Amino acid sequence: MAPTVVFVLGGPGAGKGTQCDLIEKEFGFVHLSAGDLLREERNREGSEYGDLIEKYIREGAIVPVEITVNLLKRAMEKHDWEHGKFLIDGFPRNEDNLDGWERVLGGKVDEKFCLFFDCPEDVMEKRLLSRGKTSGRSDDNLESIRKRFRTYEAETRPIIQRFAAKGKERRVNADR
Repeated sequence: MAPTVVFVLGGPGAGKGTQCDLIEKEFGFVHLSAGDLLREERNREGSEYGDLIEKYIREGAIVPVEITVNLLKRAMEKHDWEHGKFLIDGFPRNEDNLDGWERVLGGKVDEKFCLFFDCPEDVMEKRLLSRGKTSGRSDDNLESIRKRFRTYEAETRPIIQRFAAKGKERRVNADR
C-alpha cells in the first residue's frame, strides 16, 4: 500500500508547524517539516550539504530539490512507509520541487491534497519577529523574513494555485 501524503503550504509564519503538530496528535499523521529536516541536516556532524543548506536558508532561497526530496524520502522510510500518513510541511515550494517530487516519488505515494494556510503578510511578519526572539533560527530576522515573503509569493503561490486548479486545495484561514 502507498503512504498517504498531504502537502501543507502557506507563507512563513502562517502557522503550518503549529497546526501540523495538532493534526498529528489528533489524526495519527506523521508531521515532516521540510525546513526542520533541512536545518537538522545543516547541523548534522559531517553533512556534505550543511554549508550549502545554510547559504540558501540565510538568503531566504529554496534549497535544491534533490537534497530536500531525499531528506523527505529518508524520513518517510524511517516511519511505516506502507501504512504511513504524512503531513509534508513547507514542500513543494516551487515548480522545481514539484517536478523533483514527481521524479522520485510520483506514483509511489497517495497524494490527497494541499492544505493551504492562508494568512496576511503583516500577521506572519509579527509572528516571525516574535518567534525570532527565542528560536535561534538564522532566518527569523526582518531582512530574511522579507526575502522569504518575496520567494513565497513568486514561487510557492503558483504551486498552491496549481493544486486549486485540480480541486486538490483545502484552504484554512490562518490569521487568528
